[in-house]
Amino acid sequence: MDGPITPGAYREQLWTALLRARACAYPLPPHGHHPNFTRARQAARHLLAHPQVAGLRTLIVGPDRALYPLRKLALDAGMTLYVPNQKKVGQRGGVWYWRLTDPAGARLSAMPGVGEPALFVPDRPSLEDAQAAVIASVALGRNGARLGKGFGWAARGVGMGLPELTLAHPLMLAPTLPCAADSYVTLIGTPDGVVEPPVR
Repeated sequence: MDGPITPGAYREQLWTALLRARACAYPLPPHGHHPNFTRARQAARHLLAHPQVAGLRTLIVGPDRALYPLRKLALDAGMTLYVPNQKKVGQRGGVWYWRLTDPAGARLSAMPGVGEPALFVPDRPSLEDAQAAVIASVALGRNGARLGKGFGWAARGVGMGLPELTLAHPLMLAPTLPCAADSYVTLIGTPDGVVEPPVR
């Protein structure tokens, strides 16, 4: 009898399923990445229009390609974004972010030209105006359980005490994850609408 599936094996299953369904774009293959899934723009529109998000003015958003449409839509709508600067490491566990208000800053390559550096240090918070964080995912349970790519920024969630949100292709969704979750999210934007997990 087979034992429980590991997070790594489940990620492989999801990446392969998305590739076979032609449900993701560059970078290909999606293995090792948060998938840049098709219709991510529709998922972003649904999430940003949700009543729990529509009134927010400042978000932390991951640097992943799948989140580019959300960054662009949010900046076009006048939101302020903080995006982690993956090329600059802070001291004492700090993380550098780009503070962005210009829609041109939705693309990673443009952030150094239009963004303002901001440092977050766990014992000296400096992103006080951030109201929620949008992080990328590989797999999700409808109960809010999230599995990321297994490494990098927000691998285990953002850890700032903010509501954490994500986007997903329908193939990335299951009733529950068959393995341990990396973190939990409060809303899941999909191309067909927003999944609202039960309050934990």
